[in-house]
Formats: sequence, structure tokens, C-alpha cells
Amino acid sequence: MTPQLRLLVLITIAAPLASWFPNRLNAASPNEARVTQIKNYVQLVRFNDPSRRASLSDMIDEETVVRTGNGSRGELTFSNETVVRLAANTAFNFKDGTRGLNLREGATLIQASRRASGATIHAGNVAAAVAGTTVMIEYHPGVYKFLVLEGTGRLYRPGHLGDSVLVNPGQMVIGNPDAAVSEAVDVDISRFIKTSRFITDFPPLRSEKSIVAEGQKQQREKSKKTLIDTNLVIFGGGTLVSLVGQGQTDAVGDRTTAGLVTPRQARNLTPETASASQ
Repeated sequence: MTPQLRLLVLITIAAPLASWFPNRLNAASPNEARVTQIKNYVQLVRFNDPSRRASLSDMIDEETVVRTGNGSRGELTFSNETVVRLAANTAFNFKDGTRGLNLREGATLIQASRRASGATIHAGNVAAAVAGTTVMIEYHPGVYKFLVLEGTGRLYRPGHLGDSVLVNPGQMVIGNPDAAVSEAVDVDISRFIKTSRFITDFPPLRSEKSIVAEGQKQQREKSKKTLIDTNLVIFGGGTLVSLVGQGQTDAVGDRTTAGLVTPRQARNLTPETASASQ
């Protein structure tokens, strides 16, 4: 195996993976977002106000927390065309429009347009600059996953100078938000497109062609043997690593899984160490 050889991880992330303002069909202001998709139960919560069920075209402001229930998903769209999709059991809010996106817990897919100057997503003690890219981020106390599908994102820990990493398309960072940012690992974009409910349960993204192109680029690298599939899979939320047979890998379907690692890093992501970080 040459030093240039990288391992590609099969990944199947299945999202792990009356308004206080009048309903309006027009574009939101820069500091508002509009509810554009609802799957099952999506709740809107405001301080000192009773929570209520979201409806299509509701306008969401900075005082509102959006929560999804079991088996539920939602989508918000900002005036700069940034799209935020929420997985089940997710809590999300924002401040100063897309400059202060905040994943309180759960998982979200963000397509941040180039118009979204300064777009940033926070998850616990980590943050990522996401303007002009499409990413997936999952966060629970003690663990996060950050995946780039197209474009380039920078993951960092605010207040820790130099603690950051540039994440390219088809790469993911897995870690503890209270620890130093680790190096990115490779994941299978084409598998993600086919199986993730962020993609299959919603209309096509504006960035779909770019995501598909990045997946095709990976396939060309695989044909040249510079990128190789592994049978390492993370089932469910968190970072617990499983070694599965090819039959199991082919059959994961839309189960909640997450991607894996190079041999050099595999020694640091055994099931024992991974579960200890959750």
C-alpha cells in the first residue's frame, strides 16, 4: 500500500442521519427563516410562550427554537437561499440569520449558498464556517460528526487559536467537542446520496449536481485504486465503530450509520475508545 493510498468508508447516515408572525409566502428578512418542509411533528418553542406545532410557510425568528419529534423532520429556508434540514429529535435555533446557526442537539444538513457570507454553524464547543458548501453535522453531548458533501468547510473550536481543520468534499471529522479537532477521514458520498433521509425524504437541493459530481470523482479514484472501500461502519448516533461483513455492508439500507477511517486512525477509533467518548 503506497503512502498516497486512502481508504473510503461506506457511510449511510439516515438522520446517525398559529405563528407568532403571520404566515407569509414572500422571502423572509435576513434574520428570519421560513418553514418549507414538514415531516410529521415539528414544534416551535419561544421563551414564556406555549409551544405549538409548526405549519408550512411559518416565519421563524431569532427567539424561536425549532424541535423535531421521533420520526419527524423539517426544513427551513433563509432569504439568502440557505437551506437547513433537521433530522428527528433535533433542536435548532439561530441568531443574526445564517451567521449564527446553532445545533443544540441532533443532526442537520445545511446547504449554505455563496450569498450566505459568514455563515457559521455552532454545535457545543465546535463551530464550522459553511458558506458556499453543503454539510451534515450531528451533535450530542460529548460527541459530534461533521461531514462535507460539496464545497469546503473549516471546522474549529472558538477561543482555541490554531485548533481547526479544513474539511474537503467526501471528508468527515468525528470527535469530542471538548477535545482538540482531529484530522478528517474519507466517506462515501454516493452511498450517502442513496440512503440518507436528508436527501431521499426531501426535494432536490440546489447543490445536488455538485454533490453528485463529488461522488463521481470518488468513484474515479476508486477505479484507480487510490481510494478503497472498507467494511468499517458506525451504526446509530455517536462514534461506535463496527467491523461488518460485505453482506451486512450491502444491506444497511437507510439504517442510521456514520463513516469511518484510515488504517492509521483506526487504532484510535476502536469500539471501546469510541463509546468512551460519548
